[in-house]
Amino acid sequence: MTDTPRTTFPEAGRDWETLRSEMLEMGSEDADWRSGRTAVYVFHPGDDVLQVAKEAYALYQSENALGPAAFPSLRRMEAEVVSMGLDLLHGPEGACGNMTSGGTESILMAVKTCRDQARARGMDTRDAEIVVPRSTHLAFDKAARYFDLKMVRVPVADDFRADVGAMAEAVSDRTIMLVGSAPCFPYGVIDPIEALSDLALERDLWLHVDACVGGYFAPFARMNGTPVPAFDFELPGVRSISADLHKYGYAAKGASTVFHRTEEQRQHQIFVCDDWPAGGMTTPTAAGTRPGGAVAGAWAVMNYLGVEGYRAKAKVVTDTRQRMMDAIDAMPGLYTIGDPKLGLFTYGSEDPDALPIFSVWGQLKARGWFTGLITEPPGIHLMLSPSHAEACDQYLADLADAVKKVREGGGGGGPTKATYA
Repeated sequence: MTDTPRTTFPEAGRDWETLRSEMLEMGSEDADWRSGRTAVYVFHPGDDVLQVAKEAYALYQSENALGPAAFPSLRRMEAEVVSMGLDLLHGPEGACGNMTSGGTESILMAVKTCRDQARARGMDTRDAEIVVPRSTHLAFDKAARYFDLKMVRVPVADDFRADVGAMAEAVSDRTIMLVGSAPCFPYGVIDPIEALSDLALERDLWLHVDACVGGYFAPFARMNGTPVPAFDFELPGVRSISADLHKYGYAAKGASTVFHRTEEQRQHQIFVCDDWPAGGMTTPTAAGTRPGGAVAGAWAVMNYLGVEGYRAKAKVVTDTRQRMMDAIDAMPGLYTIGDPKLGLFTYGSEDPDALPIFSVWGQLKARGWFTGLITEPPGIHLMLSPSHAEACDQYLADLADAVKKVREGGGGGGPTKATYA
């Protein structure tokens, strides 16, 4: 934020209508997610769901889930949200979890729990290793840096999924965790979690499944007939799972869940301390204050949609994704990457010199489309929501025109490299 001029604190307050107008003006150049022109950062399920999330959040915006004794309503709502998530993800008897602020915190908590369990068993965990596919989210690198661990990234297989054999070769006596994604963020493909589960059991390693994107999508897509492979607690080697409510759970930000196979395991996640004058403090996650609105919003949306609602949303997204992939594969010079099954996919250029894909992205951005990029291989990254069904035809028409312009030498003003945030 160093490029933002320093602002002095106002001497006097201003009326809300003036402030509201100023805020709306500030957002006038933001990405237009409401009309489906943004395929990253925002998950638009429809105005009715947004309204439910907004009103539920507002009802509990001042309450604090740090204090369950003061706010038993939030304790109940969090417990029910976690129970519903475990129901979706084949949680066995005794499985448990907590809500967090987002996927990164969920991943941090899983890694911290694994490390602390290893410490409790007598291991010196400094520079202990997490073995992951190259496609694994950078939140694991953040966790490794926070907790004095070492990341070992292994190249993916030709199908862009985890190469389990190569991961097995990378395991050492310093390895404490394996990771698989369902799906991975760069390509939208689900790693072979069953084979990773077998490897985890064989080597007595902790397997974490990063289902931040798919945890509240894949089960409903499977109910609709999508061939989703096993990826959750039905596989005995899976010890923990992260799943984001504010992605395809359609809850208000920030809301995620971290799940554990057993309560004994989860105890290594919890912070307990009383070495100060104000009494003992117990927190299950990294945060102290935990926004009640995030808990309430997730609970309300899950109960508003139910299985039928989530299945309907999942079908809209998977149908739209397949329609877009088919159209892009039919465009000369473009191809879709891997074999995604859910709502995320990427596409690239068959001849990067003649048709640089980042220039195509630049042309699309100039037309008001904001999406992600990947670098290996260079590609355009789309994470679809139900609202994209209505924007699909316009996107494909603009894509065809963008390709034409780039081929004609029009450039595109695109970036020279991908940036996630």
